[in-house]
Amino acid sequence: MGVMIDGVWRADDGIEADPDGEWRRAVSSYRHWITPDGAAGPTGDAGFAAESDRYHLYVAWNCPWAHRALLARLVKNLEGLISISVAAPKRTDQGWVFDLANGYVDRLFGADAIHQIYTRSGRGDGKAYTGRVTVPVLWDKRMGRIVSNESADIVRMFNTAFAAIAPAGPELYPEDRRDAIDAWNDRIYRTLNNGVYRAGFASSQAAYDVAAAEVFETLDALDAQLAETAYLAGDALSEADLRLFPTLARFDVAYYSAFKCNKRRLIDYPHLWPYAKRLYALPGVADTVHFDIYRRGYHSKSANRNPTGVTPVGPDISWAP
Repeated sequence: MGVMIDGVWRADDGIEADPDGEWRRAVSSYRHWITPDGAAGPTGDAGFAAESDRYHLYVAWNCPWAHRALLARLVKNLEGLISISVAAPKRTDQGWVFDLANGYVDRLFGADAIHQIYTRSGRGDGKAYTGRVTVPVLWDKRMGRIVSNESADIVRMFNTAFAAIAPAGPELYPEDRRDAIDAWNDRIYRTLNNGVYRAGFASSQAAYDVAAAEVFETLDALDAQLAETAYLAGDALSEADLRLFPTLARFDVAYYSAFKCNKRRLIDYPHLWPYAKRLYALPGVADTVHFDIYRRGYHSKSANRNPTGVTPVGPDISWAP
């Protein structure tokens, strides 16, 4: 994955395991918020007002955290207001990179790698950036700096910040369902979105056993919930569904084999599988999903996970409704 130290890129293997064998994800560094009038959000600086064509989103098709930001941009009808650049579906010793020959271009600066965007931004206080280089990245064209690299924050600000200037979209965080949404978000992040990585990158049997058990306990709970309601927090789409879907889209084709989350497949769940296909069938969602990229990316050569780099041919699963 790599890391920047005082604005200088340094490559490493990106695997962060504690002595107990448990893998832990790095904390996001940029936590500013776009708001309707530019007032300060829950964290970070003020000054990021919602305006058309002011913001640019950096993503990669294979990154589930970027996927949730793309889904929020889609369902909130922000595609005409917020431009994007898509990094190549691979990481090199330069981290996330662009690949002009294959159509993966930084449409804002013509950068070669995402770490150059972090260098360009700095910390926002005149000092160089130190930390992980991840996607998604939300960039402010006017101020010339990163707004946020925290996908959960980006999903929530996309829901509210642009309401006055964007075509109407579903309310993803309605007040009367916030307790249920927050509860699902918290559980899904810890035990499923991040849980599959904790299983896949575990360096001890005990850490793997705990993570894998939590993955399937959560999938079982989701299946039970969806036996009662059409969506996770009731009968309408919410941000909890958008935060879950990227993991479901990658589960059978990647996490099941590459991350050893192989107790059950998504298609084995009587309620969760039809629900996932319904989300996939929503207008535009299928265009954000790239199963072959997931298969190749998660099975890429890795000393820890896949030393040979051999990519499986399957599974061959139809997501048609």
